[in-house]
Amino acid sequence: MEIPYAVQPRADTGLYNAKAGIWLFLASEVMLFGALFSAYVLLRVGAVPGEWPHGWLNVTLGTINTLVLALSAITTLLAWVACKTRQFDKFKFFHACTLLLALTFLCIKGYEYHDKWIHYEIQLNRWTHRRRPHAGEHPKEDYVVIEGRYVADEKDLYDLRAQKDIKTGKSKFRAADQGMEKLRSVAQHVSGALLTLTGLHALHILGGSIVIGYLWGPGRRMWKTDPERFTNRVEVSGLFWHFVDLVWIFCFLSYI
Repeated sequence: MEIPYAVQPRADTGLYNAKAGIWLFLASEVMLFGALFSAYVLLRVGAVPGEWPHGWLNVTLGTINTLVLALSAITTLLAWVACKTRQFDKFKFFHACTLLLALTFLCIKGYEYHDKWIHYEIQLNRWTHRRRPHAGEHPKEDYVVIEGRYVADEKDLYDLRAQKDIKTGKSKFRAADQGMEKLRSVAQHVSGALLTLTGLHALHILGGSIVIGYLWGPGRRMWKTDPERFTNRVEVSGLFWHFVDLVWIFCFLSYI
C-alpha cells in the first residue's frame, strides 16, 4: 500500500507529509527553547545589580561559530537547490561542506566547554584526616583547595572585560567556610543556565549532523529510485538546520 502525499503536496495544505511533520516538530521546539530562554532572562534580570558575570565567555570563538553556522545554512540550501536542478554531484559537495562545518562548530564548542567548566564549576580537592591523633599531636583540619583568580575584591570577578593579566593560583580554605557556599551558588546558577542552553543546542547540531551524514552517505541511494522524495528529505533536513542556526543567534546573545 502506497502512503499518500509522501511526495506530492496535499491540495488543502500545500504541504507533503514530511514537510507538515517538520513544521509541527519545529513548533514544539520553539516552545522548548522559548521556555529555556525565558528562564535565562528571568535569572539575568532578577540578579542583584552588578552581580551578573560579564566577560567570562569567549566572544571571539562565539563569533566564529556564528559565522560557521551561517555558512552552513547557505551550503545546506545550495544542496537542496542542486537536488531540485538534478545536479547530484553538486548536492554531494554542498552537503559535505555542511557536515564539515557542523563538525567544526562542535569542535569549537567542545573547546569552549573546557573553559566553561573551569570558570563556573568549582573543582574542590578535599583531604580529610580520619585517624586519631597521637598523644601531643594536633588533628588536621578538613580543608579544600581551590584553583582560581586572585582579586582584591570579589566584585572584580563579575566583570572581566576590562581586566587583563589576572593572576591565577591555588588557595586553601576550611571546608566549613561560608564564603565558599556563596561562590559555588553564583557559579552554578550561571553555568546551569548557559550549559543548558548551549548544551541542548549542541545536541541538536549533533542530531542534525547525523541526519545530514545519512543523506550524504547510505541514504543517497534513494536518489536513483525516487529522486523527488529524496529531494523532499533534503528540504526537511534543511528546515531543521535553519532552525538550529536561528536558535544559535539567541544563544550567542548570552555571550554579551
